[in-house]
Amino acid sequence: MITSVQNDKVKLWNKLKRKKDRNQTKTFLIEGFHLVEEVHSSDWEIKEIILQEGIPMPDFAVEYPVAVVSSPVFNHISNTQTPQGIAAVVKMKNYNQEMFEQVLILDAIQDPGNLGTMIRTADAAGFDAVVLGDNTVDMYNDKVVRSTQGSLFHIPIFQTNLLTKIPQLKMDGFTVWASALTNSSSYLEIKPSPKTALIIGNEGSGIHEDVLELADSCVKIPIYGKAESLNASVAAGILMYYIKS
Repeated sequence: MITSVQNDKVKLWNKLKRKKDRNQTKTFLIEGFHLVEEVHSSDWEIKEIILQEGIPMPDFAVEYPVAVVSSPVFNHISNTQTPQGIAAVVKMKNYNQEMFEQVLILDAIQDPGNLGTMIRTADAAGFDAVVLGDNTVDMYNDKVVRSTQGSLFHIPIFQTNLLTKIPQLKMDGFTVWASALTNSSSYLEIKPSPKTALIIGNEGSGIHEDVLELADSCVKIPIYGKAESLNASVAAGILMYYIKS
């Protein structure tokens, strides 16, 4: 059992809280029984399971290296207020470009909870992929991972330059929608094409102008009450389900 926070392995796990170290090792840390079971059931690779002393080991854990640690050590590496006593080191996954029909494009989303929720909703709505612009929060941020509730492991996600990617999608036959309040039409007035890509912009400033110019249509969701606007992840959910229907 590992009992010291000065242990080399513990130091390595703790470093995975930083984006720089995640990118350097091409691994990230997940926590909780649900997420560990979700990644086990997917085609992602678990490098190691970390189990707190006294916590029952899941049956599937025998397939992986398991490190047992003391409670203080687990609390040291944990990012949650009430740790469940199980975590895993997971290898990052690179997806190949496949045949997609509905794609969610996210431009400079900064809130980890919003990003995780949008990935989860894209998975639930049956979208084929999520494309993250360069200025969007890291998809392996622990708050993003938790907010996806495991959908991170079920839908292809790409991080790339949108000014390059969007023209490629258009060449592949995609119609590109942008969620914007100005110079836009109600989404209910526009019929989605079989291949539609939806752009959602930054929570405060919206879609960057140079990205917005690449869209074929700007759409908005009618506001019937006195609210100024909708949360970005809520707007994304409404529009994705409309496109999918």
